[in-house]
Amino acid sequence: MKTISSLLFGLLFCTVAFGQENAVATVNELYSEEIASGYKDSVIKNISYVKKGLNFCVIGDWGRHGQFYQKKVAYQLGNAVVGTNADFIISTGDNFYPVGVQSVQDPSWQKSFEDVYTHHSTYIDWYVVLGNHDYGTNPQAEVDYSKISARWKMPSRYYSVHKTIDNDTSNTVGFYFIDSSPLNKSYYGKTSELISQNVLNADSAKQLNWLRSELKKSKDKWKIVVTHHPVYSAGKRYGKTKEMEDAVKEILNQYKVDLLIAGHEHHLEFDKPKNKDTFYQLISGAGSEKTMISPNAKVQYAKSEYGFATIGIDTNSLLIQFIDWQGNVIYTTEAPKLNK
Repeated sequence: MKTISSLLFGLLFCTVAFGQENAVATVNELYSEEIASGYKDSVIKNISYVKKGLNFCVIGDWGRHGQFYQKKVAYQLGNAVVGTNADFIISTGDNFYPVGVQSVQDPSWQKSFEDVYTHHSTYIDWYVVLGNHDYGTNPQAEVDYSKISARWKMPSRYYSVHKTIDNDTSNTVGFYFIDSSPLNKSYYGKTSELISQNVLNADSAKQLNWLRSELKKSKDKWKIVVTHHPVYSAGKRYGKTKEMEDAVKEILNQYKVDLLIAGHEHHLEFDKPKNKDTFYQLISGAGSEKTMISPNAKVQYAKSEYGFATIGIDTNSLLIQFIDWQGNVIYTTEAPKLNK
């Protein structure tokens, strides 16, 4: 990462090509415009975005009261929102360690969220899913917080959101946010009593029927499912994701989902479709802590590093970037749309 003074000259001249001609990614004009209007924070060198597309950031497993690397990652998240012209932020769950929140007045709202994500650019919509740690006390409180926060968006424990690409109403992206903890039977009695009770109270069959119905009727160009638990993992749960695979993989393939976004594993990972799958998978669960990568895993990219992801979407491609806690772009790839 460089300071503003050392990069300002270069910002005025550099562009990065991506996808088709109408989807050129130019980060530099964004920073230069912000600097001209008073922006005083840092610039992420070599970050890109889809100029005529939909751009957003993805962070997960962050809620540690500002400790570990949460504040450092949060600062770079703010810089990345500026550098990608992000429309919103997705949180992949485990928003509050160790056991979620009790109510909308719980002190963890301030210590783990409001007092950490203070960069002006992060005061945009946050679309949020629950993680297993969020089930430790009162998961409904995270839904209820949507009623008092301008940026926290969780209208229910599973829900859908539809966005346009370049304001084209015929060219849309459907996001289907699911509540994955109740889909994992390992929580039915093997963890704390309260987590087990909260998970068992959820109607998993109803949720899966909702997901099938939403995907079946979807007219979106892109279909993206957001979950806490991944279907595959190169991390410490490598080879231990069968419950999630059994719960949703058939649905994802049947309705030709394009991308699965997950957290839970505290690393950064991007997977090409495996075997006959229709979907890419992205894991962004390193918002405050990092854990190991399995030496046996074979994936397109996986790294044990604190950070988050940015995603840009045009009609035909995904632009995937991982940003670390120091503001370095540590991985970039273009993923073509596979489902026509």
